[in-house]
Amino acid sequence: MTKSFFALLIAQFLSAFADNAMLFVIITSVIQTSAPAWYVSALQSVFLVAFFVFAPWTGYISDKFAKSHVLFAANMVKALGGILLLCNSEPLIAYGIVGIGAALYSPAKYGILPELVNRDTLVKANSWIEGSTILAILLGMVIGAKVADRSTSTALGGAIGLFLISALITCYLPTWLPVKPTENKSALLDFYKQITHFFTLPIAYFVILGGALFWGTAATLRVILVAWAPLVLKLNTASDIAQLTLFLAVGIIIGSGLVSRLISLKNVSFVSFAAYGMALSIIALSFADKMIDAQLILLLIGVMGGVFIVPINAELQSLGVDSIGTGHAVAIQGFFHNIAMLCALAIYGYATTQSLNPVEAIWYLGSLFFIVIFVLSYSLSFIKKSHL
Repeated sequence: MTKSFFALLIAQFLSAFADNAMLFVIITSVIQTSAPAWYVSALQSVFLVAFFVFAPWTGYISDKFAKSHVLFAANMVKALGGILLLCNSEPLIAYGIVGIGAALYSPAKYGILPELVNRDTLVKANSWIEGSTILAILLGMVIGAKVADRSTSTALGGAIGLFLISALITCYLPTWLPVKPTENKSALLDFYKQITHFFTLPIAYFVILGGALFWGTAATLRVILVAWAPLVLKLNTASDIAQLTLFLAVGIIIGSGLVSRLISLKNVSFVSFAAYGMALSIIALSFADKMIDAQLILLLIGVMGGVFIVPINAELQSLGVDSIGTGHAVAIQGFFHNIAMLCALAIYGYATTQSLNPVEAIWYLGSLFFIVIFVLSYSLSFIKKSHL
């Protein structure tokens, strides 16, 4: 691992920490003001919609310009969103701008990895990035919620500062690396052609749709926990709920650390078994009614999730290097992932208006995850046989 890789690791950690600290600052305000239950889902959705709307351009920008410059610009956009929140702008608009910065950040963050490390260490590099990102997400939630309980302006100011520090660190990343030019003048046309070409690769279906399933499930579970924890575990503050989800983060970090020893790019389809374990663990969570049980199950969900998603990310980047460019590949991944998350959150948001119990919601989520991953795994084996 090079010094440039560790610079990326630190910059990514700080940026992801600030993203989620900011989210829980807003959630703290929602809890304190008794805003409607759908507002948390709406916050997640406005953050994610940028990944969907701007996907044709974020991949293009990531492959057209030096990725270190793209990372710098993305952090500045995020900081702008934080400043708007600090000025008491509508949270849905301000956090949506943070989402635009995140949408620009993601293809450059993952796309630069194959330029910093070789193919043999790509899974390991992804495990470091994924593990540190999840740790940043959960620490951002916990610390952001605790600080916000005392002062939302202090929490927002800290998040803005972290975005700026992350931007400065990206200045130490290489800027002379080659970029992949687009073949079309229209970014939309180029994006459509890239998707069409990418899906001619047999494993692309599993990588894209499997990742979309994971993130759709993870985003929904995260929102359900906000309603489930007060009902079942009697946790009534944002910081208490954030501390509970810390077990999920620790599990993902453990899974991300183990996966490089268990799975390589040569046998990436084996991650299906981890997905089945994640699905069954989510179902088990719906039966938990004690704190220790919930903590252990969330830990297990995280371990299975880490083992599942890290090789998928590495395989996607490897496919991108050999075909359409890593920036475009990650943008396509983000496009489908965020469609999945938006659809999942929309369905859950509608279900809450129909008085769906959070316990039932967790059970349905785990069951659906199990069924869909079974279909994807069967489809992958069928596609492989048809290409023999």
